[in-house]
Amino acid sequence: MARIILVGGGSSSGKSYITKKVIERIGEENFTRITIDDFYKDQTEVPMEERIKVNYDHPKAFDWKLMRSQILDLKNDKPIDKPVYDFTIHNRTNKTEHIVPKKIVVVEGIMALVDRQLREYGDLKVFITATPEVRFLRRFIRDHQERGRSYENIVNQYIKTVAPMYEEVVAPSADYADLIVNNDGIQNLAIEVLTCVFEDQLRKATDGKDHRVAPSNEFSEDILNKVFQNSTK
Repeated sequence: MARIILVGGGSSSGKSYITKKVIERIGEENFTRITIDDFYKDQTEVPMEERIKVNYDHPKAFDWKLMRSQILDLKNDKPIDKPVYDFTIHNRTNKTEHIVPKKIVVVEGIMALVDRQLREYGDLKVFITATPEVRFLRRFIRDHQERGRSYENIVNQYIKTVAPMYEEVVAPSADYADLIVNNDGIQNLAIEVLTCVFEDQLRKATDGKDHRVAPSNEFSEDILNKVFQNSTK
């Protein structure tokens, strides 16, 4: 059975960047990584002028039934055909991605810790934080360069939906996290911390023992010491 790591946090807190870097450090052969963004609802029958009005930061924008089903399949070592979302058209593409679970499945996205049933599948729950200013600037640059959106569109969306939904839905989900990691700047220990924690999860996935009930000292001084030792090398 694969171990599931859920990584939540606000838009542009650095979830994708950090998880990719950590997986590269440890070894991609041991990890499957998927993003919750691909589970936005199919809007093929919805006109484009209506799609752009949808609040994509609200839980109702996601296909929870499919998401739960496919993540549970991955946890049970079953491959899935995951939908592929295209932000430029606000809809899924007509393609799917065949995903075969490895020892660790990393599921990241703003809603990763919001749903109770999804949290029950998680063996580790992580929340990435960053200040509103940092998150806004990162999103401003990303949405313009990678998604072709106008500056006015980016600012309006952030004010109307992103910021309010973060405060109402995403931020409170941090209460369910096993670990909260700050990612405000380039020079921090976010990657070092999660590298040690992901390595610990990989060890649990390969040692043949039953780790369904995490010990109370999950993030003990032993793990923290490794973080600081590695950061000073």
